[in-house]
Amino acid sequence: MRILADTRVFLRYIAGDARMPATFRAAILDPSNEVLLSAASVWAAVIQNLVGKSPLPAAPAEYLPRQRVAHRIAELPIDESAMIQLASLPPIHRDPFDRILIAQSLQHGLTLATVDPVMRTYGVRLLPLS
Repeated sequence: MRILADTRVFLRYIAGDARMPATFRAAILDPSNEVLLSAASVWAAVIQNLVGKSPLPAAPAEYLPRQRVAHRIAELPIDESAMIQLASLPPIHRDPFDRILIAQSLQHGLTLATVDPVMRTYGVRLLPLS
C-alpha cells in the first residue's frame, strides 16, 4: 500500500505521540508499505513552527528531512497534475495544505493517513482509525 501521511500524523509519528492511532503506526512501520510525505506537509510544518503552533525541537530545515529519512518516509513533490486536481475538489475543506494532500492522494492513488474529520469526508482512500 502507498500511504500519504498528513502533517499532523507525520509530526505525531516522529515524536512518538500516544495520540497516533495504533492502526496508523502499524501501517507506517509495515515494511511492505511505502509511506510518503508531501512537500505541502513540510511547508505546513515550517509555518506552524514559525507561528508557534507546533514547535519543533530543532531547526525545520534540518529536523524535518532528517526525521523523514530516519523513518523511511519518501518525499512527495507537488506537481502540476496534483494542482490541476484541486480544481475538481468540492470546497469542503478550506485549508490549502490539506486540499493539496487530498488532491495528491487522488492523483497518485494514495491511501491518506489523517485524523482530520473534514479531510476524511472527501472520496479518498483512508487508513482506518482503528
